[in-house]
Amino acid sequence: MKKIIYLHGFASAGSTGTAANLRGYLYEDYGVHVISPDIPVMPLEALEFLKSLVVQETPDLIIGTSMGAMYTELMKGIPRICVNPSFHMAKLLTFKHLNKNVDFRNVRADGAASFKVDKQMIAEFKEIETKYSLKNITPEDKKLVWGIFGKNDKTVNCQAEFTKAYGREHFKVVDGEHNLTQTVLKRDVLPVILEILALA
Repeated sequence: MKKIIYLHGFASAGSTGTAANLRGYLYEDYGVHVISPDIPVMPLEALEFLKSLVVQETPDLIIGTSMGAMYTELMKGIPRICVNPSFHMAKLLTFKHLNKNVDFRNVRADGAASFKVDKQMIAEFKEIETKYSLKNITPEDKKLVWGIFGKNDKTVNCQAEFTKAYGREHFKVVDGEHNLTQTVLKRDVLPVILEILALA
């Protein structure tokens, strides 16, 4: 059985509708199992958690959206799809959320309803961005990463950073916004998934 890990965006959870839609499209027709964990809110903890999860689950593909796509890019050696990746979380949170409580948009397994964006969280995102994001990319790794970007994304735009690091071979701009809707998922992302998994 093929296996995918889906990584959600900021202030979301593994219960997000995107994960449910992926399961709906992929399990019954193709037998693909979709794992969608709650990502820890603190970035360095999240990075270690996700690295361990990947080792444990050995997925055939990792897909991430927004913040989740930033983490997805870091999971080297595995085919990855980054949808509207947010490679500047530190700056984004400093201007929008510093010292604010943020409600989770989806139900978390531990029952947590909200969390606070503090200077430590921002410092950890900055550390990841400085030390790890878009770094040490080999020619082999370039072949494993796809970038899908909504042309109407008003939240983040990291197309230039992505193409500088990975080129344009697997770069795609689609008719969508920042959040991955069911329409964009089915029309633009699903065909790429099926191609990568050799199920098309």
